[in-house]
Parts: sequence; C-alpha cells; structure tokens
Amino acid sequence: MSYLIHATSLSIMLSYRHAFHAGNHADVLKHYVLGLVLAHAAQKNKPFWYIDTHAGAGMYSLDDGYATQNREFEQGIDQLLLADNLPEPLVNFVTQIKSFNTDTTTLYPGSPMIAQQHLRPDDKMRLFELHPNDYKILLENFSGARRQAKIEMQDGFAGLKSLLPPTTRRAVVLIDPPYEDKQDYQRVVQVISDSLERFATGTYIVWYPLLQRPEPNEMIDALIALNAPNWLKVKNAATKK
Repeated sequence: MSYLIHATSLSIMLSYRHAFHAGNHADVLKHYVLGLVLAHAAQKNKPFWYIDTHAGAGMYSLDDGYATQNREFEQGIDQLLLADNLPEPLVNFVTQIKSFNTDTTTLYPGSPMIAQQHLRPDDKMRLFELHPNDYKILLENFSGARRQAKIEMQDGFAGLKSLLPPTTRRAVVLIDPPYEDKQDYQRVVQVISDSLERFATGTYIVWYPLLQRPEPNEMIDALIALNAPNWLKVKNAATKK
C-alpha cells in the first residue's frame, strides 16, 4: 500500500541554502510529520530505507551564519519550545530537538538527523545533496554513520530512480527540492509517477512552498491525477508577523 503525503508551507524560498530557513514554522511542521511517518514505519518488524532527495547539510546553527539573517526560527521552533500543555507527540518532538543541544537551542537538525533517530540498526539511509558546500557538511555530520547512511553529491531526482525498488521493499521517501527552478514542480510529478510504477508500496512525502503563483496548485492537481491509493495533505497556514 503506497502513501503520498503533500505537505505545504507559506515560507518564501530565498535561496537554495536551506540554512536561511532552518527551524522556521515550515521546518517544524515538516520534521514533525516526518517523525510521525518514520515512527509508524518502524512499528513493523521489517527493515526499511529512508531516502532524502535533497538532504541539505543535516544540521544548522541558529546563532550564526545564514539562519541569523532573517531569524525565521523565532517564529518556528522557538515558539514551540516556549509552548505549554503540548500533546504528547509534540512533547516527544520538542524533546528530540533539545537532545541535539545543551542549555540553549543553538542547533536545529535537518531531516536526515531527524530521520536517523527513528532508524533501527537494520534500517538504512540514502541521502542526496547537490550543493557542494552542504554536501561536505553533510558528510561531516554523518561521518560516524557510514555503515547505515550512504551520501551522494547527485541530483536527488535521478538518484531516487536508481534506488527503487529498495532491497527491503519498504521505504519512506522525502522529496523537498528548493523550487527556485520552476521545472522542479514538473520534476516532482514525473518522479512520483515513475516511483509509483517502480515501487507502488512506498511512502512518499512531497514538501512544497505555498506561493502566489500557479505552479504549486498545478503540481498538486497533477499529483492527485496519478490516483495514488492513499494520500494525505498537511497544510501549514502560519504567516509571518
């Protein structure tokens, strides 16, 4: 049984470097949903793969570098850390974020780091990152996990095609391109269509920005037209103040 999850946000794509947006409200929603999906996959006593087509650097500093330019995390993870009376799943997510820090939250994990904490010894990660600087940082961040994580500096759309179907016949795939090139919207549809043909029982998470232009809605219409047997749309309607 395949699952197609559409997740949206209102964050504005300023640059390919994800560090600009690290820890913002969109990141919080994306990583929370990702954690729930991976936790569900881990309930079954069979190994699975986590595949990230645009993995980024894996970990981001919130007290220097790109993240401090717009400080988007102040309306994202900072708000969640200050919140009271959270439901248990969100308490678990906050605890996970805090586990990467000491007294204060100065580091925010990317999707590969979030995923790693949900994987069991027999589960595997396949990470793709095309940006040379982020690829180098990603390698450093996973230097101690080379037996479980394979990292390639390659276009994730093409890389995903080469991995399906995985040997485990179970996988969670996160597709989160920068969408600075409008062709990314069409490529998402193409790669999901191809992936469903190659591996119909996979779980595919498509993340995209909700912008005032036609491409996002056209992409969603095209994804729905693929008639995946099960799909869920998760929407973040938060706006910046």
